[in-house]
Amino acid sequence: MKPLPPSDRPSDHEQLPLSGIRVVDVGNFLAGPYAASIMGEFGAEVLKVEHPISGDPMRRFGTPTKRHDATLAWLSEGRNKKSVTIDLRQKEGVQIFLKLIAKSDVLIENFRPGTMEEWGLGWEQLREANPRLVVLRVSGYGQTGPYRRRSGFAHIAHAFGGLSYLAGFPGETPVLPGTVPLGDYMSSLYGIIGVLVALRHQEETGRGQVIDVGIYEAVFRQLDEIAAAYGLFGKVREREGSGSFVAVPHGHFRTKDDKWIAIACTTDKMFERLAEAMEQSELATTGLYGDQRKRLAARDQVNQIVIEWVGSLTRAEVLERCLEKEVPVGKVNSIADIFEDEHFQARGNLARFEEEGLGEVVVPAVVPTLSATPGRITNLGPPLGDATYEVMRELLDITADEIRRLRQHKII
Repeated sequence: MKPLPPSDRPSDHEQLPLSGIRVVDVGNFLAGPYAASIMGEFGAEVLKVEHPISGDPMRRFGTPTKRHDATLAWLSEGRNKKSVTIDLRQKEGVQIFLKLIAKSDVLIENFRPGTMEEWGLGWEQLREANPRLVVLRVSGYGQTGPYRRRSGFAHIAHAFGGLSYLAGFPGETPVLPGTVPLGDYMSSLYGIIGVLVALRHQEETGRGQVIDVGIYEAVFRQLDEIAAAYGLFGKVREREGSGSFVAVPHGHFRTKDDKWIAIACTTDKMFERLAEAMEQSELATTGLYGDQRKRLAARDQVNQIVIEWVGSLTRAEVLERCLEKEVPVGKVNSIADIFEDEHFQARGNLARFEEEGLGEVVVPAVVPTLSATPGRITNLGPPLGDATYEVMRELLDITADEIRRLRQHKII
């Protein structure tokens, strides 16, 4: 695995901010476990507890690789973790798990509500094993409410949380808001906020607590003013295509060379700059479209003018003219564009690793960037059970003979 450049790596004597914190990640897929990955980037020890035979289903989700236990999704999102195999459906597995919890700071789980309780691992048992424990519980609908036991996936959360209703063109079928599980990532980000707040509370009081995040809640929280608009005025925001109901021109436009750019003119001044870039300054006069209200009233006409102008130029030409006039503009990037983009390269947004048997694997780098204690990626998604012996023998003081017996019975 290639090391990070020196400028992105803490010095040997520098301690990362989450060093000394042990996180047990017992979830599957992404919602919740992504929070553990971030904590690992900033120094926490993350123990990924998986079933001894099947492991996390995310190992088989996404593009397969030559490693039988790792897709590209697993390599990317299982980063900075050690894999420990324990069967929580067996009584002895539960006992071992509670010993591990007693020596940990954070537990992250995302099973359907009630599952942990069925295994004898509810909050009461966990708190008895470790009163300081912070537990993050991520599920589709949260731990309470009439829908709590329903299956939860990002696609469903996007729909239920109100995001999918807004995605697509007016009067047409709502579309997926991107082909990635945004809800899983967002719920994990809210989850880690809760974990860090709870750890601060733990420092002051010595007591742990439970963080409860529903994936749909994380989606709903992103939808700006739509709740207030409906509550006050009964207004239901509908699908706007690639535009915006509050500004125009504000959308995606096809260029002469069949590429796409995004333009966002949210103020009169921005539109004035665009009119100058288009060499049609008269468009920004008060008699035409210089006032936001007039532009909104003439949305179709304004958009058509911009469509024709953008369509007469290559993407490079549009970018050059807009950037010269400080118009908010950007390429609508494919992943191929991103790999070639000088800004992504300068910011170090693509982390490259030589993975044995696979060659170079590229994954998104650590976000956010900290000036004094930057995060790092120590490893991509680990092989199943790579740290089981280490944890059992060195952390839990289980004898080698006992470890062999536990393996024979598939408890670990």
